Amino acid sequence: MLKAAQEILQKYYGYKFFRSGQEEIIESILTKRDTFAVMPTGAGKSVCYQIPAMLLPGITLVISPLISLMKDQVDALNGIGVPAAYINSSLGYGQVEGILNAAQSGEIKILYIAPERLKSRRFEGMIASLEVSLIAVDEAHCVSQWGHDFRPSYRLITPFIENLNHRPPISAFTATATKEVSKDVVDLLELKRPNIFVAGFNRNNLYFGVIRGEDKRDFLLEYIKAKGEAAGIIYAATRKEVDALHAYLVKKGYSTGRYHAGMEAEERKNSQDAFLYDDVQMMVATNAFGMGIDKSNIRFVIHYNMPKNIEAYYQEAGRAGRDGANSECMLLFGPRDVSLQKYLIEQSSLLEEKKEYEYKKLQAMVDYCYTSQCLRKYILQYFGETNTPENCTNCSTCSQDLEYQDITIQSQKIISCIVRMKERYGISLVAKVLKGSSSKDIFKLGFESLSTYGLMSKHTIKEIKELINYLVAENFLEITGGQYPIVKLQQKAVIAIKKREQVFRPVRKKDDKQIPDNKLFDLLRQARKDIATREKIPPYIVFSDSALQEMTKICPVDRNAFLTVKGVGEVKLERYGNEFMEVIKQYLAKVN
Repeated sequence: MLKAAQEILQKYYGYKFFRSGQEEIIESILTKRDTFAVMPTGAGKSVCYQIPAMLLPGITLVISPLISLMKDQVDALNGIGVPAAYINSSLGYGQVEGILNAAQSGEIKILYIAPERLKSRRFEGMIASLEVSLIAVDEAHCVSQWGHDFRPSYRLITPFIENLNHRPPISAFTATATKEVSKDVVDLLELKRPNIFVAGFNRNNLYFGVIRGEDKRDFLLEYIKAKGEAAGIIYAATRKEVDALHAYLVKKGYSTGRYHAGMEAEERKNSQDAFLYDDVQMMVATNAFGMGIDKSNIRFVIHYNMPKNIEAYYQEAGRAGRDGANSECMLLFGPRDVSLQKYLIEQSSLLEEKKEYEYKKLQAMVDYCYTSQCLRKYILQYFGETNTPENCTNCSTCSQDLEYQDITIQSQKIISCIVRMKERYGISLVAKVLKGSSSKDIFKLGFESLSTYGLMSKHTIKEIKELINYLVAENFLEITGGQYPIVKLQQKAVIAIKKREQVFRPVRKKDDKQIPDNKLFDLLRQARKDIATREKIPPYIVFSDSALQEMTKICPVDRNAFLTVKGVGEVKLERYGNEFMEVIKQYLAKVN
C-alpha cells in the first residue's frame, strides 16, 4: 500500500518523496496499528493520517482542538480534491445533519470534529452508524495535565472510543511533548501496543535568537522595517501589552491586527481572518492566538515577553516557516518577564504540586534566555534529544560574531557572596548585598557587615542579576524551585574557585540582515492574493511561499515544468497553473 500512498502524495499534494518519518508512520497506520507520533511543526503530521484516510475504506475521524484549524484543513483538502468536512459549534443542526448524511453515503472521507462534541450521546449515536476506519487525535498533548495546553475535553476521547461498536486503530500526533507527557498521552488514550515514532524536534529552517539588554520597542521597529512585507506574529504576555503594542505599531504605519481573550468573539474572528487572508501583515497577540493556525507563510515570530516554559515557546515559535522556507524566531528578554510569569503562577488555581512543576519549567525558560550554548541544542536537549551538534550555524549564539567578556572577577565575587549568605537567599537579595544597597532587609539581616557587601558597587542591580542568571544558565549556580527560589552553588562553581579558572561571557554584536528584493515573488504573491480573494480562501491554501519562491527560481511556463514545483499537484495545476504561468511569462518578457 506504500506505493499507492506515494502515488497519492504526488497526485494530490505535489511532492515526489515523503519527508523524514512520514513513510514509517503511514505504513504503521495502514497496517492498522495504534500509532503515536511526535513530529515538529511543519514536518507534515496531517499528511500522515490524511493519506491513509484516502486509502482505507469508510471514513476517518480527526479530533482537533480549534474551529480555525478544522476550517483551514478542510479548505486545503477540498482545494486538492479530497472530500472533507468538519462538525463543530459554528454549524447549525441542519448543517450537521447534512454532513452526517453525506458521510453515510460515502461522499466524505475525512471528518474533523471538536473534542467537546464527544460528550453528546446523540452525536455518539450518529457516529455509530458510520464505518469509521481510523481515528486521528491532533494536538494529542492536550490530553495530559502536564502538557502545556491541557484541555479537559480531551479526556472525553477514550470513553467515546470505548462506546463505538467497533474500535478502529487510533493515531495520535503532537509537535511538543517531553517524555513524561508522551507517556501520559499513550496511557490516557489507552493506545494498544502502539508503534511510537519520535521524528525529532529540530526545525532546520528556523533561526532562533535571544535579545537582552536592548530597548524592546526600538529593536522591534528596526526589525520589522528590515522584514519589508513579510508576515509575522508578535506575542506579548498580557492583554494590556498587546493593546499598547498594537496601537503603537498602527500609529507607526504598520498593517497590524490584534488578538486576545478580552476581545469580543466576532472581533477576534475578524482579526484572525484578516491575518490569515493577508489583509494585515502582522498580528500582535497573547498566547490565546495561534494554536491550530495553519498559515504557512509566517516568516517571523517575535516574543516580546518571555513565555512560561520551553514547550509553549517552541510551539508558538514553530508557527513560523511551516512551509519549510527560512524564518526567524526572536525572543526579547527583560528581567520583568520573569517576575510577571512568577506572578501568573502564584495567582493561578493550580495545586501546589503543579505550581512547583511550573516553577521548574519557568527556570528552564530563564536559563534558555541566558545560556551561551547553541540555542537549538538547548531546546533539543530539553525535549530529550542527545545527538545534537555543538554549533547549528542558525541561532544567535552560533551564527553571529561574538566577543567574549572576561567575568572571572565578578563571578568570584558573586560566588563568595552566596557562600557568606549561607546559600539561603534569592537573586535579588544577593544582588543588593553586592551592590551595597541600604534597603531595610539588608540591615535587618545584618548583611552590611559581610565582607562582600558593596563589592560590586559600580554595577547596577540589573547588571548583577544578569551575571547571576548567566552563571545559573551555565551551571555554576542553581535556583531552587517554588515561589521563593534560593541561589545555591553547583559543583562547577566550587571547582572554578579552587582552580581559579577563568569565566567568559559572550556578548553578541547587532545583526543587520535584510530581506532581498524579489520582484517576481511579489507579482506571484499578488496573483495568489487575487485568486484567494476570488475563491474566499486564505492565500497560503492556493500555494505556499516556498512554492512561489521555487517558481521564481525555475520560472515554469509550461505544464510539465509547473508540475515539478514542490506543492503543485494535478488539481492545483488545473485550477491555478495558467494564471501563474502567465504572470511568469509577462515578467520574463519585460526583463529579457
